[in-house]
Amino acid sequence: MLSKPAAKGHIAPYDHAAAGWGAVKQVAINLVREKVSGVNYKTLFKQNQPDGFDCPGCAWPDPVHRSTFGFCENGVKAVAAETTSKRAGPDLFARYKVAELMAQSDYELEQHGRLTDPLVYDSATDTYVPIAWSDAFALIGRHLRAQDDPDRAAFYTSGRTSNEAAFLYQLFVRMYGTNNFPDCSNMCHEPTSRGLPTTVGIGKGTVTLEDFEHADTLLIFGQNPATNHPRMLGELRACSKRGATIVSINPLRERGLERFTDPQAPLEMLTNGSTPISSMFVQPKLGGDFALIKGVAKRLLELDDEARAADAPRLVDIAFIESHTSGYDAFCADLRAESWQDILAESGVPREKLEHLARIYATGKRVIATWGMGLTQHKHAVATIQMLSNLMMMRGNIGRPGAGLCPVRGHSNVQGDRTVGIEEKPTQAFLDRLGKAFNFEPPRRHGYDAVETIKAMLDGHVRVFVGLGGNFAAAAPDTPRTYQALRSCALTVHVTTKLNRSHLVHGKDALILPTLGRTEIDLQQGVSQGVTVEDSMSMVHMSYGIVRPASPDLLSEVAIVAGMAKATLGSAHVPWDWYVDDYARIRDAIELSIAGFDDYNARVAAPGGFHLKVASREREWITATGKAQFVVNAIDRDTPIHRARARYGDRLLVLMTMRSHDQYNTTIYGMDDRYRGVFGMRRVVFANPLDLAMIGLAAGQWVDITSVWDDGIERRADRFMLVAYDIPRGCLGAYYPETNPLVPLDSVANGAGTPTSKSIPVLLTLSTGQ
Repeated sequence: MLSKPAAKGHIAPYDHAAAGWGAVKQVAINLVREKVSGVNYKTLFKQNQPDGFDCPGCAWPDPVHRSTFGFCENGVKAVAAETTSKRAGPDLFARYKVAELMAQSDYELEQHGRLTDPLVYDSATDTYVPIAWSDAFALIGRHLRAQDDPDRAAFYTSGRTSNEAAFLYQLFVRMYGTNNFPDCSNMCHEPTSRGLPTTVGIGKGTVTLEDFEHADTLLIFGQNPATNHPRMLGELRACSKRGATIVSINPLRERGLERFTDPQAPLEMLTNGSTPISSMFVQPKLGGDFALIKGVAKRLLELDDEARAADAPRLVDIAFIESHTSGYDAFCADLRAESWQDILAESGVPREKLEHLARIYATGKRVIATWGMGLTQHKHAVATIQMLSNLMMMRGNIGRPGAGLCPVRGHSNVQGDRTVGIEEKPTQAFLDRLGKAFNFEPPRRHGYDAVETIKAMLDGHVRVFVGLGGNFAAAAPDTPRTYQALRSCALTVHVTTKLNRSHLVHGKDALILPTLGRTEIDLQQGVSQGVTVEDSMSMVHMSYGIVRPASPDLLSEVAIVAGMAKATLGSAHVPWDWYVDDYARIRDAIELSIAGFDDYNARVAAPGGFHLKVASREREWITATGKAQFVVNAIDRDTPIHRARARYGDRLLVLMTMRSHDQYNTTIYGMDDRYRGVFGMRRVVFANPLDLAMIGLAAGQWVDITSVWDDGIERRADRFMLVAYDIPRGCLGAYYPETNPLVPLDSVANGAGTPTSKSIPVLLTLSTGQ
């Protein structure tokens, strides 16, 4: 029997602070719902500890001085899902045809539990049936060797994949002959990875967790920490308590950035007290962040001009600018020429609020700017990241204690996977070093990113899709076209712990390969193996599983990658099994192949691991000029949203997709979004009540949502309840993956290819049958 959520949903205000007793209650509910055995409760006290395992959820770093427990509500949900006693074995797939499973919700699929056996699709019965591991690997090898061009295969990677598995995976794929590495970064933080190298020389943040202890000002862009990385709230609480100014810049006033009750603070828990987090809220309209940041930079320049005229101290750090940057004069000229009218219109922020934000920034001595996908999933996302870099450089807030750039990544090792080679556009230096270490010539042509992979499957060029974790079908945009793309493949392969939507949207041949989770003991040759991950702040540390595997038939990700490689390429050139026997050997290979991993095994053995050097943190600029670059970008006044609004006027609204509190990425743990007051339902759309009145609709009504795009394809998502909410005029919010069908495949960030899931032009119409 499936564990069903509440039968009837409702909307009700949630007046409590984030976390607190509500989080404690949800921890208990999820442990019971997943039927986690009492003996496995101990796993929680090993989560994010030096002698335990890294959380399989978010990539927030661990403090040097750790508390008794290092888990949060959503981390518990991830661990409970992995240590569940529920099993999705061959009997499940004997009971259900794939078409029947396809009719189940994402929540219901999640509730079947852990997969236990490798499975192959049987088209005669429309079911998955057991297959021996050797036969599964042989099938993969036959399909890959049958391709007349290695680029006819694409190899997806989830951010949960360890450094060891990811490195071995990219080695296998490059020896096979392609750089087709679509990955989850393509769909989230790719604008960060493409924007920062132009400005500061490397696509990573410049801060460590210790910098939060010294910052006096924090600017938080496009984030919802209480849901997406709850442990961040502990750092923000500490910053608030010592008087730091925290500004939330986001279309929604998220509860976790209003006030937070720390479950590890006894007084707050006993008194139902809480700590205020943000002292100022700025709510730009969707897509308005670029204009807002440019407006702050323009106002800072004006304030600096006023200071110079009054012979007062400068507000820009001219010493830093002259010593460490280039392009400042051109940047200033562009700021002076920019129209305030356009800045205010495009940002959606009143002039007085923007000026207040500029003064906060101008007076902050140590400023950290953090951001999430609220900045990256837009057409001009790369320009936005570059503008934020410009702003931070104006006051020298890069490369000094208590200040810097802080992109907060999603999945636990998405940054590490990119570091060790999961990159469709690898540098020549990396390929040279990899080729030398393994005595082969890697492919040099760039590969496909996630969206390009979908297009290549649709046009018949990519015939084999391998997914190392993740839920590609649910995460990708333009859902019907993504489904069509996957179904056109000759073979789809998914390495996974639990059943999800992607396994049901399959190629002619299809495999589901169950793997060990992060919490489980990984024995190779009788020795427990640890894997390494890199968090959002470039700390690399070890993770050891501590619970018995869900099934004796599970293989580790490393063993599965090696099995695919051996079946495809043989072992004459690379002893794949030798690497599986001892993961320290893989780390030695990483040390040979990738700069910065000197003494890898020795350094990662230390409690807490080590910090992987980020040159820009040390004010070393890996750019063409050897200096940080101010980059000039204009406000785009001719976007798809502008064109759609010219056609439809005020009826045109802009939608952002987002998570509910009961989900992590595409994994649905439950049906509530309690901080936003939604219970027992997911098909809701948040709207400004003034917009609803203007277009003749009302909260509680059901509507259909239709995309406005110019390729002649109808994109719609039906039956969503309207919820009146504090969101800027002209803007809407709704959950993914339910609204992913509305994101056009061609609507991507300039220079990054990331789907524009936070800025979709749409129309609302009353659902029929009301």
